[in-house]
Amino acid sequence: MSEKFLMKGNEALAASAIAAGCRFYFGYPITPQTELAAYMAKTMPKIGGTFLQAESEIAAINMVYGAAAAGARAMTSSSSPGVSLKGEGVSYMAGADLPGVIINVERGGPGLGSIQPSQQDYWQATRALGHGGYRKIVYAPSTVQEMADYAYLAFDKADEYLMPVMLLADGLLGQMMEPVELPEAKTDFPEKPWATTGTKGRREHNIANSLYLAPDELERKIRDRQGRYDKIVECEQRSEGFMLDDAEIVLVAFGASSRISRTAVVKAREAGIKAGLLRPITLWPYPTKALEATLDHAKGFLSVEMNEGQMVEDVRLAIHDQRPVEFYGRTGGMIPTPAEVLGAIQKLAERVGD
Repeated sequence: MSEKFLMKGNEALAASAIAAGCRFYFGYPITPQTELAAYMAKTMPKIGGTFLQAESEIAAINMVYGAAAAGARAMTSSSSPGVSLKGEGVSYMAGADLPGVIINVERGGPGLGSIQPSQQDYWQATRALGHGGYRKIVYAPSTVQEMADYAYLAFDKADEYLMPVMLLADGLLGQMMEPVELPEAKTDFPEKPWATTGTKGRREHNIANSLYLAPDELERKIRDRQGRYDKIVECEQRSEGFMLDDAEIVLVAFGASSRISRTAVVKAREAGIKAGLLRPITLWPYPTKALEATLDHAKGFLSVEMNEGQMVEDVRLAIHDQRPVEFYGRTGGMIPTPAEVLGAIQKLAERVGD
């Protein structure tokens, strides 16, 4: 039997990143992700890695840029307002086709908001963390085990597609403790012939750059990159279904909200309502195929979030507006209860019933 450890979500993120081969961490403390940085500060020196508390979030992401350009597996983490400060640097990484991992353990906003759990950064994560219309894979774990699993996977996917990858969690998942099985330490890493590691006179210089003054050259780079994005949309959609086979009311929820929604689905079934849950694991690429597959039996959809309905548009787009899509959520650090979600299910069932 594999050994399990009782760990906070933030600690599981850090331990798994180290197992994935991350040896460079640059960050700045902010609640509710500070345990991640603390774990890295304690552990990195023991394994020959580098932990550096940067002077700012802006500095931290540019340090990730530099380490990634040299071929290293590098990571930064923060919570919502800190991630906003990283936006320009992440855009530069995308423009230079550099891999790297960004962790956002969300808190309430906008502005400084609160230190309570939130999912108010969905738009930021899936639409525009930075300028230029680039994309990044976004994983939304819902358990401490998944915090470890997807932090580990994020480094592989960043290298595979030469792009930043984000793991979007929230303060609830970051602070909760659950048993977790950590992955084996990775020993096999991909070659990086593009890395800026010195030529030794054997090849042309590699340059990590996002500046292209000739518009035709920039257009070519963007279209080449779009080809990778198209492949990701086709191959990397991830989701989990719960009681979906005959569900007439389909809840769509990610992260911590999906845990609450799962309980509400069970209660709805006990009350005679055919409810089910579709949990997006990738927020980009959004799991449109899985949602489309529910249209054969679904009469209505309910998006459950800890915000004011930021995912609703993606649900509607995925099902081509063929069914009603409603929303239930709490915000400002408030967490919806299973009873509240059950009430929203019952109201929607009444509206779409025969």
